[in-house]
Amino acid sequence: MTSPFHRRAYAKILMIDDSAFEQCRVADMLLDLPYQLSLAGNGKIGYELALSDRPDLILLDRRMPVMDGDSCCRMLKANPATRDIPVIFLSGSDSPEERAQGLQIGAADFVSKPFYPGELLARIRIHLELARYQHTAPVEQAASACSDEVLVEAAKNHIASCLSDLPSLDDIARAVGTYREKLSDIFRQRTGQSVFEFARDCRINRSAQLLRETAMDVRDIATQVGFTSSANFATAFRAKTGSTPSAFRRSPG
Repeated sequence: MTSPFHRRAYAKILMIDDSAFEQCRVADMLLDLPYQLSLAGNGKIGYELALSDRPDLILLDRRMPVMDGDSCCRMLKANPATRDIPVIFLSGSDSPEERAQGLQIGAADFVSKPFYPGELLARIRIHLELARYQHTAPVEQAASACSDEVLVEAAKNHIASCLSDLPSLDDIARAVGTYREKLSDIFRQRTGQSVFEFARDCRINRSAQLLRETAMDVRDIATQVGFTSSANFATAFRAKTGSTPSAFRRSPG
């Protein structure tokens, strides 16, 4: 369910939060300000509303039913039509780990609940101004990618961000708001690979980059890209590239 609050708007703000109390707090906070506020009660509805309404900024709760805030943010950042919209996470947790995770997913900022209205308003203004500054030149409006393309792109991004400790297929699917069977089918249709075949290639490509661009020890590279031993890493690397990691590092770039 969405509920728009129309005002003399210079910027459109979308709040995605399942708490009616938090929605009312933000609506009251913005009541006399030149913003148009729209509300959604879960990540799935919020993502669809972001596609149709193209807000200037999104306030996104982390913990919600149907699709949580992390999954919603991954989908927003995987779609060219919404990836540039600044997202401010709202969370009841203030742990450094949650903040880091939110920023890694693609959020522009993180505000803890219960929030202080003055702080949230300041952050809204800052990110709206930054977004305006970054888009002062006329740009062609990005076309919205189809839902399957976005799902695959979001899954790819998630896999690439956690190669050292790759989640299960169930967890990868959950992270992009779907289930394993659907993700497996769509991923293979769109890429010609299984999810874990892509992850294997991603690991090899990342390790090749590290071999070329850093002086990291081969054992450390193997660990960073998720191999349990240097021997397993060397075998997989040679099968993919035709060269051992050490020989690849010595070869001309």
